[in-house]
Amino acid sequence: MRTDISESSSIWRHAKASRAHPVVDAAPYFEIIQAAMMNAQHRIMLIGWDFDTRIDLSRSRRKKGDPPKRLGDFILWLADRTPGLEIKLLKWNIGALKMLTRGSTMVDVAKWAMHDQIQFKLDSAHPVGCSHHQKIVVIDDKMAACGGIDMTADRWDTPDHIDYDPKRRRPNGKLYGPWHDITMLVEGEAAAALAELSRARWVLAGGDPLEPCPADAKSPWPEFLQAEYQFVEMGIARTRAAYKDVGEIREIEHLFLEQIARAKKFIYAENQYFASPKIGDAIARRMAEDNPPEIIIVNPKTADGWLEQKAMDGARAQLIRAIGKHDKNNRFKIYVPHTKLGEPIYVHAKMMIVDDEILRIGSANMNNRSLGLDSECDIFIDSTRPGNESAAPRIRMMRATLLAEHCGLAVEKVAELLSNGTSMRDIIDNETGNGRTLRQLDLPELTEADKALADNAVLDPENPDEMFEPFSSPGLFARARKLHAPG
Repeated sequence: MRTDISESSSIWRHAKASRAHPVVDAAPYFEIIQAAMMNAQHRIMLIGWDFDTRIDLSRSRRKKGDPPKRLGDFILWLADRTPGLEIKLLKWNIGALKMLTRGSTMVDVAKWAMHDQIQFKLDSAHPVGCSHHQKIVVIDDKMAACGGIDMTADRWDTPDHIDYDPKRRRPNGKLYGPWHDITMLVEGEAAAALAELSRARWVLAGGDPLEPCPADAKSPWPEFLQAEYQFVEMGIARTRAAYKDVGEIREIEHLFLEQIARAKKFIYAENQYFASPKIGDAIARRMAEDNPPEIIIVNPKTADGWLEQKAMDGARAQLIRAIGKHDKNNRFKIYVPHTKLGEPIYVHAKMMIVDDEILRIGSANMNNRSLGLDSECDIFIDSTRPGNESAAPRIRMMRATLLAEHCGLAVEKVAELLSNGTSMRDIIDNETGNGRTLRQLDLPELTEADKALADNAVLDPENPDEMFEPFSSPGLFARARKLHAPG
């Protein structure tokens, strides 16, 4: 039975999942979600920051009778194959500018527009400068995905992150670098809750109201997929900026702060950014304790794009140096994953594990935008809640699996080391695997211009009002230099 949580500012809703399964990296996710969409009977909703119709969902050789690999063709094929199937696609409106440079994408969108079962909308229902950042798929209101993976270019990769993998190729034929990401699949009431969230977003973006799918619909969960979790309660948290007559939501911000404060032994997180002073302040408070938890964050080496590198990487460096002043036990580290040949792996995942009790996956980054500006959705399992006790060993294995992937070690070895009390840092720094490594982030020396760009949060303001007046205040990141211990 699902429950609305009115007394909590950090959770929108708890809802039961008959099945839940985290998927690491886009190669397996694309194949799973393609199989699930082929089982759809009533409605598919794709809610995303970006879609690229030219990408291949599968990189294996196509056999006779297989569905089209290419996303644009696959959507049309689904609609033709299943009369009455509704397909709703919602994409951030500013990101639509990219479509003009994608050649056949405009042709695909035109074909979709001529099909009465397909609706493609651009989401502009947010203040200027904010973005629609959720990555949600809902199928028949019975199965859903929520996480960091967009169905767009440069996302496909396997957990092996092979150097110069020829399958890691853009639609224009050029290779791109290794990419790490995570999403969560859910079935049952948790999927119905995400469906409700998606229908509301559709209407807010200007779409017609949608009725829930028939309750007796069969689950589209693929038969081949064995779920890691069964009959668990999921928590759902959101971010949304105030817009017209809808209010601001900052559940994700509160959830981050609560979960960081709750950690007794450790936090293992993977995130695209680390730039939020509020999260930095919460970590600094923990580091100032006599016996702080070990906190390991896996980040990309640099942000994606020159201006983001200047702003977000500078903010990260400022925060890390400020936290370091309170980290007398040397318990806080940020690492970057590298391939066997030493190429940095881009980390796009938004995942956190706390004490092997909480597994959290979603679209929210550890930056200001995800805490207050952009539309976000995170979903998590807390094994300490009644009925969730069986999830704890699976969460522990998830942490071992991710560390093993990044360090080139056998999962069994990492699991054994963790069970024997070996710290994550000792495993990362001292165990030798197949050549893949986690390397501690090297902090750049910042110029005065870099510091000014980071301090004033030009790309990462704390609320929409600061979007166009970044230099009018003393600096949103000013307190990052003086993160305080509890007093």
